[in-house]
Amino acid sequence: MAPILILEAFYGGSHKQLVDVLLKDLKEEEYDLLTIPAKKWHWCARMSALHFAGRISTAHRYQTIFCSSVLNLAELIGMRTDLAACRKIVYFHENQLCYPVRDAKQRDVQYGINQITTCLCADRILFNSRYNMNSFLDCIESFLRKVPNMSFQGVREKIVPKCDVLYFPVEFGKLTKRGVKAEKEESPPLHIIWPHRWEHDKNPEQLVEALLALQAKGVNFRVSILGERFETIPSCFEQLEERLQGKVAQFGPLPREEYLRTLAEGDVVLSTALHEFYGVAMLEAVYSGCVPLVPNRLVYPELYPKDKLFNTTAQLVKQLYNWCRNCALFEKHREDFFGKISLDGYSAEQLVPQFIAVLRNTE
Repeated sequence: MAPILILEAFYGGSHKQLVDVLLKDLKEEEYDLLTIPAKKWHWCARMSALHFAGRISTAHRYQTIFCSSVLNLAELIGMRTDLAACRKIVYFHENQLCYPVRDAKQRDVQYGINQITTCLCADRILFNSRYNMNSFLDCIESFLRKVPNMSFQGVREKIVPKCDVLYFPVEFGKLTKRGVKAEKEESPPLHIIWPHRWEHDKNPEQLVEALLALQAKGVNFRVSILGERFETIPSCFEQLEERLQGKVAQFGPLPREEYLRTLAEGDVVLSTALHEFYGVAMLEAVYSGCVPLVPNRLVYPELYPKDKLFNTTAQLVKQLYNWCRNCALFEKHREDFFGKISLDGYSAEQLVPQFIAVLRNTE
């Protein structure tokens, strides 16, 4: 019987990518896998424990449980006390204590409570970045103080010793790298990539503000606005193609192969995010040859050098303007950037063996 039970309550996106890349290095007889499709996140977070409790075999010999923080692990163990003796490892792709909402009153505190009780139940807690870990730990006490008529002692202190950072393993080997341009080949306009979900936490308003300001300065550029779009698009994106007067190269998601090819054709990959605990799309674009420009907040100072961080829209526009009007300067800057940065520490090649050692308890 398999010694490892892998549970993924939201089997899609980066959650699916992580599980799939780990399974490549595990033998089939080492694990059992149970998943829930990545639809209706709120239902997955609320009901996955009950779902799994009824589907995990009672005739098992599990030694280790591995799950993401979408699952309420404490609730599962409460219903399936036969699993209590297992080593319980939780991976945080994101945390709900500081997940941005449009209005603080709209925050459903239950998701944060679930993650705190999951941590108390777990034996090992892994985060995809130091920012994710620190922001979660730093918010625990203030979050619990909001609870009326109750007080909680030592919760953070019980959780901290279990925590570690283990970066998400990006499969760089599957990506397309930027081709080498011939010396006499004329430089095309600067190609800006924005590869994010079309939702408020990715701050598309700042992107649009910067692009319109850049256009007003009279320089030429192209922009590809990629990432997942939904039925209702952000109002700032309405008529953007017309407002940017032919500068939009791509507006919307692409099939994976075309998406990777577009990354390799890009020059600058831009984030305006209000929420980012890691940023796989940004790392993929950088590996493909794009120079990052990112806000001086969230996970970005942990991943990228200081000169690639901006504090204001004006700073962002100024940097883009300088590169747009002087392609030779940009190419020199790109050469210097890639001569100094190493992405090896985020690669599946280096990180997957560390995950496997955790799962097998052979660290």
